[in-house]
Amino acid sequence: MTMPRRSFVLAAAAAPLLARAQDKPPVRILVGFPPGGSADIVARLLADKMRASLGQNVLIDNKPGAAGRVALGELKRAAPDGQTLALQPSGALVVSPWLYKTLGFDPVRDFTPVARVVTFDFAITAGPGAPSGDLKSILAWMKANPTKANYGTPGAGTVPHFTGVLLSQSAGVELTHVAYKGGAPAVNDLLGGQVPLVVDTPLETIEHHRAGKLRIVGVTGEARTKSLPDVPTLKELGINMAADAFFGLYGPAGMAPELTTRIARAVADALRQPDVAERINTLGLVSAYGSGEELAATQAAHLKRWEAPIKASGFTAE
Repeated sequence: MTMPRRSFVLAAAAAPLLARAQDKPPVRILVGFPPGGSADIVARLLADKMRASLGQNVLIDNKPGAAGRVALGELKRAAPDGQTLALQPSGALVVSPWLYKTLGFDPVRDFTPVARVVTFDFAITAGPGAPSGDLKSILAWMKANPTKANYGTPGAGTVPHFTGVLLSQSAGVELTHVAYKGGAPAVNDLLGGQVPLVVDTPLETIEHHRAGKLRIVGVTGEARTKSLPDVPTLKELGINMAADAFFGLYGPAGMAPELTTRIARAVADALRQPDVAERINTLGLVSAYGSGEELAATQAAHLKRWEAPIKASGFTAE
């Protein structure tokens, strides 16, 4: 079958680009969580666009385990040549250092911040096990019924765990943490009424909220979340607290500044694409590109923020 002239010309023009991409070694982006979660989805969105900017293949390598610390351990051991990166949610870098006596890496010295990618708030979601009404009325009910004052999260020692601790401290209500092995089992119990509240990323419950099966009754940011304009912030409800998190792209320590800048520009180009921004928004996340320096500053601020509430909780991990 004869190829149409236009298709032939386009294919001929693309061939050198494809050849150059295949000549260069691929870039691996480590993701410390299984496929299908928010970190994995965002990493794949970036990889798809970064291939063209970098002129080389960009592959996703899922390394789940220990809330992202397995991937960070591999990143620490990688050569600083730009071929191994990690898209990392903030928890292992800003919460874990306050929990573990032996972490296996230094969150500042062992990595090169490349680019801040997204930020996000947490959603506080009520299920059929909670009474109707807003979050303040639910917290009042919990205060009057302490045996039912439970909240679920995707795991002990996670940022959602300590967001719940901060909520308990700020609202003056003793809340009991129920740790699950991931967001999905926590939401299943929320739907079944086994736990009245869940604290997690909006991604886990936003579709149930839209379908009327669950109610997101508060978000933890300074302003309302764009994808949830109907949901008030905790400060609007009179609870004086805010909490957010971020995803950052990191490399091993010792990456050359010009290499870091080149990769950061590819991230910026990807986040400017309308389809990427739209997909990120549907996940309940916010596209928030920042340079390596800005990522380092964001990480430092979050590391400082979580020290006091974590130490006040008395929780430690082994």
